[in-house]
Amino acid sequence: MAITVTQLNTFLAVIRGGSVTAAAEQLMVTQPSVSSAIAALGRELGCELFERAGRGVRLTAAGEAFVPYATDVIGLLQTGRQSAREASEAASRRLRIIAVTTAAESFVPPLMSAFSQRHPAIELTLDVDNRRAVLDRILGHGADVAVLGTPPTDERLAAHPLARNEIVCIAAPGDPACARARVRVAELADRPWLLREPGSGTRSLNESLLSERGIAPRTLTLGSNGAIKQAARSGLGVSLISQVAVEDELRSGQLGEIRLLDGPPRRTWFLVHSAVGPMREVVRSFLAFVNEHRGRDPL
Repeated sequence: MAITVTQLNTFLAVIRGGSVTAAAEQLMVTQPSVSSAIAALGRELGCELFERAGRGVRLTAAGEAFVPYATDVIGLLQTGRQSAREASEAASRRLRIIAVTTAAESFVPPLMSAFSQRHPAIELTLDVDNRRAVLDRILGHGADVAVLGTPPTDERLAAHPLARNEIVCIAAPGDPACARARVRVAELADRPWLLREPGSGTRSLNESLLSERGIAPRTLTLGSNGAIKQAARSGLGVSLISQVAVEDELRSGQLGEIRLLDGPPRRTWFLVHSAVGPMREVVRSFLAFVNEHRGRDPL
């Protein structure tokens, strides 16, 4: 069946106006256009919908039977149109953020809070995952902006410096190496190293440093920053981790810091978004906010 919305709207307009002439004026089309639409609808249904009544027309029995269905279809479409517009308007005020675990567990929520105070009408959502999954989401347009510790090399993504990302080497409180002024990474070759799961930026950081220093210590893989911290606190090993993830534990003495002489270079947190297609206004607002506050460390 090839019944069109135009045919249904024309059918209902003729009923409301009582004539082809009135329907044409209401729809702002020609009378032949109205007659053509009604005739086409009748052919699709296989019956006559109107019959002449003086200077106007009236519904046939078939037409009477069809009225509630035509009314339902047009009404549902109008409701659907309104619902889509409302959803679109709501979506235009929603900013979808995704962040790697370390950032999401430390400075991203305060950053979101500060942005919300400036833009209370924008709804914010935050998803958390490891680096690999975060990049997949932002590349697939499943999120608007991402926060991660190493800028992506994919030209489809744009990266903006967000804040400094100091890296520390953690160990159990009271570990003898924590009392020394500086320690070389090679001196920790006999220690177990605690690593996050594959795909994690923190894991890549540890693996890169160990590879660059030419050492291959025993490793223990753990699935979260919390598990890494607890394992280090219990003396199960050492690990490189972002300082923002362990500030409280270092301050309270629950963890110790081994100051490395040849540790990783200073790193930066980055805000990443798609460079493909037009930028949404909410993304533009968030970038402007970040640029405005870049001189003030959000950490």
